[in-house]
Amino acid sequence: MIILVNDKTTSWKDVFLWNMQLPPLPANLAVKALLEKLPSQELVIIARNLTKAKQLFPDLEIRPADYDSEVELTKALTGIDKVLFISSQPGGAVSRDIQHQNVVNALKKAGVTYVAYTSYPHANSAQAGLVADHKLTEQLLQASGIKHSFLRNNWYFENELGLISGLAQTQTGAYWADNKTGWALESEYAQAAANVLLMAQPKEVYEFAGTPLSYEELAQAVGTATNQTVTITKLSHEDYVDSLAQTGLDHETAALYASFQIPNSLGDLAQPSDDLTTVLGKQPLEITAAIANLLQN
Repeated sequence: MIILVNDKTTSWKDVFLWNMQLPPLPANLAVKALLEKLPSQELVIIARNLTKAKQLFPDLEIRPADYDSEVELTKALTGIDKVLFISSQPGGAVSRDIQHQNVVNALKKAGVTYVAYTSYPHANSAQAGLVADHKLTEQLLQASGIKHSFLRNNWYFENELGLISGLAQTQTGAYWADNKTGWALESEYAQAAANVLLMAQPKEVYEFAGTPLSYEELAQAVGTATNQTVTITKLSHEDYVDSLAQTGLDHETAALYASFQIPNSLGDLAQPSDDLTTVLGKQPLEITAAIANLLQN
């Protein structure tokens, strides 16, 4: 989780509150995007693991706090004005809904006046199970009285790196979900978040997404980016899980990997939006260029 804040006693103070579990939006990308617009002395990291945070951000001030502790969060956020709240990763010892409740409570107690929260596409109407915590968090923020924006990020190209790399290496691949996804690069979502935080009058809801495309179109773009003929096959969900298991994954892991396509299958990621283009001030990278970027890095 990352938090951008304004210290009311100085000009700008940007505080990043980072749960050291891997967050949906990588902290380093959001930090990089903000450092392009703000001096390093105006950035502060709030982290559970101070040693790791200091290694990653040696030139920035570090403050201790943990998503699991409302008391620690409140202390770290006292005097803070603006916050970028990046959702934690589910599956921890303390459930994500409780972690997010701790954050919202701390934001209120600390007197924070604006928060931008990285949410889920169309969180108010989406169907996938993982939307529940995001929907709850949006409701908590709406009830808090804190001015807020919901940065509803669509899917990251990086989420498909295994498939993209496999297609590039073997020229074959498979999928089971046949709807469309508005993929964009993590760095583009991070830049958009930074831009919103620096706006004088941000909107309440941003539906950030690239052009909605299918897995067939994704495979075609891999072929174009690598100058190869690439074939991708649509399977049933059951056959897709079995195909993953045949690569050496145990059934539970294969099923988990297959579940990443559930939001696509339900249509949660298919709705077009120009919010990302508007906030970035340019079109997100076209899919072939984005894939080439991923494969080079």
